[in-house]
Amino acid sequence: MKAVVVTAYGPPETFTVGDVPVPRPGPGQVLVRVAAASINPGDVRLPSGDYRDVTPLDFPHVPGNDFAGTVAEVGPGVVAYEPGDEIFGQAVPRVLQGLTGSTRPSLSTGSLAEYAVFEADTPLLTQRPPQLSTEDAAALATTGLTARALLAEASPTPGDTVLVVGATGGVGTAVIPLFAHAGAHVIATTTPEDASLLRDLGAHRTVAYGEYPDVDLALNLVLPGNALDDLARAVRPGGRLLTITPDPRPTVPVDARFVLDLDGRTGGMRGVAEDVLRGALKATISRRYTLDQAPQACVDFVREHTTGKLVVAVR
Repeated sequence: MKAVVVTAYGPPETFTVGDVPVPRPGPGQVLVRVAAASINPGDVRLPSGDYRDVTPLDFPHVPGNDFAGTVAEVGPGVVAYEPGDEIFGQAVPRVLQGLTGSTRPSLSTGSLAEYAVFEADTPLLTQRPPQLSTEDAAALATTGLTARALLAEASPTPGDTVLVVGATGGVGTAVIPLFAHAGAHVIATTTPEDASLLRDLGAHRTVAYGEYPDVDLALNLVLPGNALDDLARAVRPGGRLLTITPDPRPTVPVDARFVLDLDGRTGGMRGVAEDVLRGALKATISRRYTLDQAPQACVDFVREHTTGKLVVAVR
């Protein structure tokens, strides 16, 4: 089968498309014929070597977390799916098993490929409703799951002001309609070029990068944990700062929390599908690529400013 192949640590410019054996499903696993996948930070950060001391990779390595596709084969003991089922979800390379959910980890052989094996018994995979296209499903797997976790942690009441920092990224473009649908007054940081897109998604107001008006809740999607002081000062007394970047360390007194849901506690991928069907979650895809162009998608993800998600149509 064809897949994106990484043969050694290096930048995404070294990624290629090559032929690798079709993986086989073992007990509790499903083989999926991948229809679409999307690019996430881990797809390029792991092969870069930044984390080789913590999670060394085995080469050749096939990247890719998010996917949508058709079940081609089920392994022994699988009862949730059968061949022909249309499913989607999020899974990480098996090398990251120790960093995944503690109860039912979602692991994969890499979704930037024609076929991939996934663990079946995990809330991070589910049936894809026909109203949700394969490309939109692939775009919303990680972003939708993360946006829902932020909403569950925030529990905003109608009229609460919410500042989204990093609003044009994959998670940001999913967060905005979700929080707007919940009745929050969303303020998003952006450039003038992207402001209309964010308003179309539900942002009530846009501000320049680094401009932080006083709000009830701040969502940090991009800043490192040691660069949150200015954002923390914008949070009114009694408010909170939620971040998806690890180790929040503002020196300003504020209730700062790191949010990550690798166990599907907030509804998993089924909750993502339900929010799409009720109009609360929307996919924002800025660019589409073929599998042969997937290495370029990884380069563009790193080297260029992009909005929403970059999606690879595998078939």
